[in-house]
Amino acid sequence: MTLVDDLTWRGLLQDSTDLASLTEALNGGNLTFYVGFDPTAASLHVGHLMQVMTARRLQLAGHKPLLLVGGATGQIGDPKESAERSLNPPEVIEGWVARIRAQLQPFVTYQGANAAELVNNLDWTGPASVIEFLRDVGKHFPVNKMLARDVVRNRLETGISFTEFSYQLLQANDFYELHVRHGCALQYGGSDQWGNITAGVDFIRRRGAGPVHAFTTPLVLKSDGTKFGKSEGGSVWLDPAMTSPYAFYQFWINSDDRDVTQYLRFFSFKSHEELEELEKATAERPQARLAQRALAYEVTALVHGEEEAEQAVAASQALFGRGSLDSLSAGTLQAALSEAGLASVRGELPTMTSLLRESGLVASANEARRTIAEGGAYLNNERITDGEAVLDSAALLHGRYLVLRRGKRTFAGVEYER
Repeated sequence: MTLVDDLTWRGLLQDSTDLASLTEALNGGNLTFYVGFDPTAASLHVGHLMQVMTARRLQLAGHKPLLLVGGATGQIGDPKESAERSLNPPEVIEGWVARIRAQLQPFVTYQGANAAELVNNLDWTGPASVIEFLRDVGKHFPVNKMLARDVVRNRLETGISFTEFSYQLLQANDFYELHVRHGCALQYGGSDQWGNITAGVDFIRRRGAGPVHAFTTPLVLKSDGTKFGKSEGGSVWLDPAMTSPYAFYQFWINSDDRDVTQYLRFFSFKSHEELEELEKATAERPQARLAQRALAYEVTALVHGEEEAEQAVAASQALFGRGSLDSLSAGTLQAALSEAGLASVRGELPTMTSLLRESGLVASANEARRTIAEGGAYLNNERITDGEAVLDSAALLHGRYLVLRRGKRTFAGVEYER
């Protein structure tokens, strides 16, 4: 099976320049390609993973990645449908560029004949004067074509700045510069970037260079219509300080049955046969959530490492009484309990009844006593039998945490501060 066959089977090819020519180029040996990421925040989020994982696929097939982090384009901003972007200070963007470049490193290899390279478009855009840019780049862009781009046309009534209007020139010039400097012959990106990408293909042709190729991947949407990459707490980030590995794992575990098989095709590196088996198992036994568990572990291990993935699995089991809480690191336990709701307790050690109420698992002391009497209350996975017993400090996990559970599936955390 060719690379294009695999991309097509996974649903990763939406738009492309001449498909026959693209297929021939990808089958013909070591091709240099690029994909870009603008530093609009301090971290990439799971919405970027489609492009990151696709870069990994292309490299595994023998092609050379250029991962561009836009130190220049990040200062301008690709036009949004809704309104003008807020411009961030250059020194902030410089810091974000460094962080994002570090986040991209685990996904590709930087050794061998097709070693990846990290590039920054500020290197060639920064030194160019306005006159040089307008003469060498702007001269080749018909304004009527730029106005025809959907996002620009939609913004004409509410207004769009010349700064955002000119973004297309910067991205197109990136493709040209990478073609000249590195022999880059392919750019890909999300389908919302098709206008910018084809502008680069056309610009290279107008400059008498090429041929070059391009394709886009589909935008990922959830079956319920909500945006992929969002959870109740907002964006799901790749930076572990912004989204813990446990919360990251839970995002994938909670994938809808209607979405998970497609997510596996997009984000997993399992074989077609393995994925088809998981798809079949999900259809036959959706309650087992085999596809979700496979997806969550694989993506978490790739982004955060196998140790963090193992900890996330262990936490998911231990919190519901199917594993040992003692095996969890303090960081994993704290992250997991924070997701569920982490109450703080200070001062004298409370009674079990008070703990249940203060954790929010019950609304009153009477309800706590009733739950205990019915055998439905647990402390660190041990059933509570005496509601008036005072907490023993030896029960504190890592010297400060407690896991309380009501029934089989409702749990909460308590952090004791002396």
